[in-house]
Amino acid sequence: MKVLSNTTTGFFRSAQIHYLLIQYVYMFERFQNPGRVDLKKVISIIFIFQFCFSQKILIPMDENQKDHLKAYGAAFWIVSEKINVEWILNYRGGSFIADYYQKIEQECRLRNVSYELIDTEDMLSIYNDVATNNMDIVLLEKTPKIAIYSPPNKQPWDDAVTLALTYAEVPYETLWDKEVFNGDLSKYDWLHLHHEDFTGQYGKFYKNYHTASWYIEQKRQFESLAINLGFNSVPEQKKALAQIIKDYVSNGGFLFAMCSATDSFDIALATLGIDAAHSVYDGTPIDKNLKNKIDYTNSIAFDSFDIISDPMVYEYSNIDYPPSNNVIVRGAEADYFSLFEFSAKYDPVPTMLTQNHVGVIKGFMGQTTGFDREKIKKHILIMGEDETTPQVKYLHGNLGQGTFTFLGGHDPEDYQHFVGDPQTDLSLHRNSPGYRLILNNILFPAARKKERKT
Repeated sequence: MKVLSNTTTGFFRSAQIHYLLIQYVYMFERFQNPGRVDLKKVISIIFIFQFCFSQKILIPMDENQKDHLKAYGAAFWIVSEKINVEWILNYRGGSFIADYYQKIEQECRLRNVSYELIDTEDMLSIYNDVATNNMDIVLLEKTPKIAIYSPPNKQPWDDAVTLALTYAEVPYETLWDKEVFNGDLSKYDWLHLHHEDFTGQYGKFYKNYHTASWYIEQKRQFESLAINLGFNSVPEQKKALAQIIKDYVSNGGFLFAMCSATDSFDIALATLGIDAAHSVYDGTPIDKNLKNKIDYTNSIAFDSFDIISDPMVYEYSNIDYPPSNNVIVRGAEADYFSLFEFSAKYDPVPTMLTQNHVGVIKGFMGQTTGFDREKIKKHILIMGEDETTPQVKYLHGNLGQGTFTFLGGHDPEDYQHFVGDPQTDLSLHRNSPGYRLILNNILFPAARKKERKT
């Protein structure tokens, strides 16, 4: 039996690839123009394809990636350089591909990000995988302007998103209440809500910390700010702030929130114009008819929840699961949640938001650890859950022209976070699946929007 030489084998492989390319282009043209195929156009497309895809750089996002978190930063940087990036959904953990430039290769090396150089034949093979499997291609073409809603006295351990963006080297700006009321939100495409209490109850830390100097000083600062902004109390001011953010989303903004910023935000919206805070917070009594006055139509994610107004109870409502006032600690080794698998071609948005190299992720606690499935509005898309409990961990929804994503828990790599804990060193968690969910949300607004097929 005669063995083919490497040259001969390569020739036949190349011929096969070109034949497949001709087939795909021809079939596409037939689909676009039934009954008539312009062969000249087919040939032109093939030549253009070969020219454009002579060499590419691929940033893998599977187990072969040395630093998943910095890889997101690299992709963000490439797009910021006016170079389009293809996000190959469900291909090797959601990998990125761009035209080859020496500066991209250098940047990947500087960031210690794994990359591969691929040629036309490799690209055709990838496109064939995309066409025949649950995969799709999303074009990233413009970096979003990012804002972090964060108080001036924020501590390093307060916010996992700030940690993620800083480590990944993704630029962002911070703003606080004055900037929001001044209309500065319109300058940004993407907003993250800091670990914050939009009900104006100072995180419900009253029981354990109301005599602490930092709590007393924070209360004084917040009250002074509320008065300067023209409000009678902090709860009143924070609720008005929540409504401004809701309007921002409705007008096309992208909102991402974690921990207590999720449920406290919705509670604030549902209690606009109602005194739902104990007198220890605002000096006035709770509305006696509070339960009947809650407006669930103004909340965006949660429904039919009961508010816990007792300042001695460390919990806002029965949205949180497990409840903070009756903590169920399973331990880091036994606490997990699963990501849903979506159709990349038909549901690209949730597919983008769930890109990962694993499908099961370590759980992590927070003041709001997760969301009770029964309290979630029916139209909200669930993207991650603990199948063994009522807990939903990760959800997404549309609001007007914008979207919002809520992730329960405080820090994906700090299982049971406490006040004063040191900040997480992400160089020790370069491949964190939990932090990848945060960074998926950063790139999501950069994607070219496509019409849903369903």
